[in-house]
Amino acid sequence: MAILSLAWKSLLNRRATLFVTLCSIALSVALLIGIERLRIETRTSFTQTVSGIDLIVGARGGSLPLLLYSVFRIGQPTNNLSWESYLDLADHPRVAWTIPLSLGDSHRGHPVLGTNQDYFTHYRYGHGRPLAFAAGKPFADLYDAVLGAEVARALGYGLGDEIIVAHGLGEAVFARHDDKPFRVVGILARTGTPVDQTVHVSLEAIEAIHIDWQGGAPIPGLTISAEEARAMDLTPRAITAVLVGLDSRIATFRVQRFVNEYRQEPLLAILPGVALAELWTVIGVGERALLVVAGFVVLVGLFGLLTVLLTSLNERRREMAILRSVGARPGHVFALIVGEAGLVTLLGTLLGMALLYGLLFIAQPLVAAHLGLHLAIGWPAAREAAWLALILTAGLATGLIPAYRAYRTSLADGLTMRL
Repeated sequence: MAILSLAWKSLLNRRATLFVTLCSIALSVALLIGIERLRIETRTSFTQTVSGIDLIVGARGGSLPLLLYSVFRIGQPTNNLSWESYLDLADHPRVAWTIPLSLGDSHRGHPVLGTNQDYFTHYRYGHGRPLAFAAGKPFADLYDAVLGAEVARALGYGLGDEIIVAHGLGEAVFARHDDKPFRVVGILARTGTPVDQTVHVSLEAIEAIHIDWQGGAPIPGLTISAEEARAMDLTPRAITAVLVGLDSRIATFRVQRFVNEYRQEPLLAILPGVALAELWTVIGVGERALLVVAGFVVLVGLFGLLTVLLTSLNERRREMAILRSVGARPGHVFALIVGEAGLVTLLGTLLGMALLYGLLFIAQPLVAAHLGLHLAIGWPAAREAAWLALILTAGLATGLIPAYRAYRTSLADGLTMRL
């Protein structure tokens, strides 16, 4: 403890150098652990978005695009599947339940999802958690809407408010369905998944707002009011995708083969877990590249610490000599330098973690609002703790080189005047 106290007082005598070194280490630690935290939370968020879904069915194409637009609302579908094909799938003897999905519209940058009551009954996230309502109830009327938690928070909506759906996704919408407004009847509890960013309406409502549209644009000279649409046949003609639950996991590959060999139209059935594994394979290279860059940033910070310690040795020759003259042994001098390196690394690490948690506190609502990703603020995970331990160990190891040089410095050399 006496050595650490002496090391701390020695560092305080060089406050300016100490501050710069601490900032360098703190920034590098915040970057490394921040990338690791973002990687972990992204994977956790993606993994927990859906639970208990055996198959996702859509028009034939890539498995990753189907997963991304049907579950994570990322990208756009290239084609739809017909309602008749959906009914054939739903009638399969091994299919226990289905959740039809219709995408392609939005409200002020938030995706609008057309579905049915089975969505609120069978959809699960996390570890089998069902959807719950923070206020209101599921849609019942044709022009009812149920909002995700983040949509309601970001736009300040409450029950009974009127919203207008627009054709197209994101901010770049093509036209607004002003003639058929929706009324908010329910707000879902927060889930930490893309559900929070979504406006939910019925499949019939999606048909109603497009009843006087063709080819993605209004039909010239034809206008059908909201009330007139109620009296029309609003059976969907096509949907975007289907989430499928089976009566047994054993039937998964049988139903998948049934879909992939479907003769009426080209369809694709994917297993969510397999598609997620493919996604991790694709983005794993980027993750590793970011970690390598962050690791090099930490390495640069530690080299800065080494440079400072080595440079200061020449200025501290007399200090070392005085310590030796009052009884300090070479091992004490060695421990002093290593202690300084360890203290600087420890303080830089603590400052870096404080900086990271401050940034997480500020960024958490912004990331949740724009990316639907929940950044947890909690104790470091096992892998993060391992990184921190490695940084502290490397910091102590960095002090060994200047400590050895100080150890080798003799009393006579330290007292010798250099002209």
